[in-house]
Amino acid sequence: MPGRDTSTPGIVRQVEGITELLGRAARAFELIGAGVLVLGLVWSAVAAGRAWRNRGGRAGYRTLRQTFGGVLLLGLEVLVAADLIRTVGVSPSLANVAGLGLIVLIRTFLSFSLEIEIEGVAPWRRALVTGPEAMARAARGRPESARPESTRHDPDGHDPDGHDPAPPGAGTGQG
Repeated sequence: MPGRDTSTPGIVRQVEGITELLGRAARAFELIGAGVLVLGLVWSAVAAGRAWRNRGGRAGYRTLRQTFGGVLLLGLEVLVAADLIRTVGVSPSLANVAGLGLIVLIRTFLSFSLEIEIEGVAPWRRALVTGPEAMARAARGRPESARPESTRHDPDGHDPDGHDPAPPGAGTGQG
């Protein structure tokens, strides 16, 4: 056909061009993932410093763990995307796919562990723990911020301001 390059070298050049483009995309995802981790660490440290200054050491530590844990989750997801692009688009061999499977398995385990650490509950239990309660509050027109202070706690039993819950009988004269 006139005007179309159907020769093998033309197709090879196109495939090489696509492979190079996917390699650059994978590299871009790796750089973005690294940037997320570095900037996220700085952001987490600033947030933790503010919490430490305003609410004390325990709140600062908890803020650092929660914010940086979220950053790690996001960074891992971006790096998994880079691995997927590189393996599938750049060098799709059986050994590379097996290596990708192992990397994804390890990163999935890390993500799962981090999510449990941050949320305080396994993902499949989160709806059981918070879903009906949140739906009931919404149905009554009482968002989280409208709940009484005594019922707002994180998974460790601390209130959002970083104070320990009062011991049983505190403030009631029953000491």
